[in-house]
Amino acid sequence: MRQQVLVLYLATSALDSWVVGWSRYDGTGRTHPTTGDGDEPPYESGTAALRDGWRLIQAAQLIPPSPGHEYDVSFLKHEFLFERLVDIGADTR
Repeated sequence: MRQQVLVLYLATSALDSWVVGWSRYDGTGRTHPTTGDGDEPPYESGTAALRDGWRLIQAAQLIPPSPGHEYDVSFLKHEFLFERLVDIGADTR
């Protein structure tokens, strides 16, 4: 068994909002994080990843902006981490 990790950055803190950024890390060695994903996100939302068998292991921490900094540009704050365990003898997408 090997772990695959999927990081989805969503438009809001709601798990069913759309994906605005993502990263994948494949402990099976079958793929590399910088190749193969193209311009389209792997899922349209966090709930779509759940339906495909990914397990949510961390949800975005909700931190309100400091007064006067509501429109500052910074990191993508609605980060959700998913994992799935893959049998390295089985074929996965």
